[in-house]
Amino acid sequence: MRRLGISIYPQHSTMEEMKSYIQLAHDNGFDRIFTCLMSMKSDEEREKLQQINQFAQQLGFDISADIAPQVFEELGLTYRDIAYLKEHYYLDALRLDMGFSGQEEAFMSLDASNLKVELNISNGTKYVENILSYMPNRANIIGCHNFYPRQYTGLSRKQFLASSQLFKNNHIRTAAMISSGHATFGPWEVTLHGLPTLEEHRHLPITVQAKDLWHTGLIDDLIIGNMYASEEELKALGSMNRNKLELAVVTSAETTALEEKVIFEEPHFNRGDVSEYVIRSTQSRVKYKNEPFPAHDVESIELGDITIDNDLDIRYKGELQVALKEIPNAGCTNIVAKVVAEERFLLEQIQPWESFGFTKSFN
Repeated sequence: MRRLGISIYPQHSTMEEMKSYIQLAHDNGFDRIFTCLMSMKSDEEREKLQQINQFAQQLGFDISADIAPQVFEELGLTYRDIAYLKEHYYLDALRLDMGFSGQEEAFMSLDASNLKVELNISNGTKYVENILSYMPNRANIIGCHNFYPRQYTGLSRKQFLASSQLFKNNHIRTAAMISSGHATFGPWEVTLHGLPTLEEHRHLPITVQAKDLWHTGLIDDLIIGNMYASEEELKALGSMNRNKLELAVVTSAETTALEEKVIFEEPHFNRGDVSEYVIRSTQSRVKYKNEPFPAHDVESIELGDITIDNDLDIRYKGELQVALKEIPNAGCTNIVAKVVAEERFLLEQIQPWESFGFTKSFN
């Protein structure tokens, strides 16, 4: 099952604020937390982290903490002492921002504490394959991408896809970071430009980031990298379909009740004999062949327009299509809705035979 998570940075907040945030996330279907041991600079901060992690774990959250070899040294520990970290900080995974040689990670995965070892996906090296060569407990090896606070430093799509594929090829559970447009805190300081994994996501709505990452098929879990996301964002993410791409659309004022039924209630999939001009969902023309589809909104068709052929085309009336580029309209095709502008880039990623759907946007 695909999962949602939030991030918690105790040095920037009070216990009351964090508990309220964690409870709100829990109520909206979130069950993962990311935090950062590397940014804890005092015993007081570590004690606060311990307390908030205990609260979150009691609600059923899995908690992963960022760590690096030097943090083990600062705490007077070695990689063989991970049971202490699990018990003391109520952790379910240690995320290695910078790792060891490979053999240490394998030993950690075999520890009796059963703490998961979360590897950095973003580097795109053979690091994961090196660890696997030491015969770890694969069930305790997972991966998570970095986030990038500075503008223009996030991953390119090419790097993201390649590095994620390395982990999926080895059947390792993956996670990536999405970024709230309302949150301001990261591990170390106020973040003005978000904390996404992909650079192109930096200023997109959080639900669009989520749709894109899940639609790649390479990411299992999504974690909001910055704190605090808004209640609206948490609710929107919690209500998303985690397994099927659903595009947000704005309907025409002239769209009929039957056309809305076709858009929002009928199942849609892209035909296998794909066109470069349109995505075709053809079953509605069979089901509703005897129903009326009067003509309206028959202007030229643009990228992202959702159309249903009207009564002037006897053979194709009732067929739903989504335009991939600008095409002329002979008057027999109704433009019944439009995919919102920020989601139109997702259309080119819909594959042959892939199922998809629509949700109504009121923006």
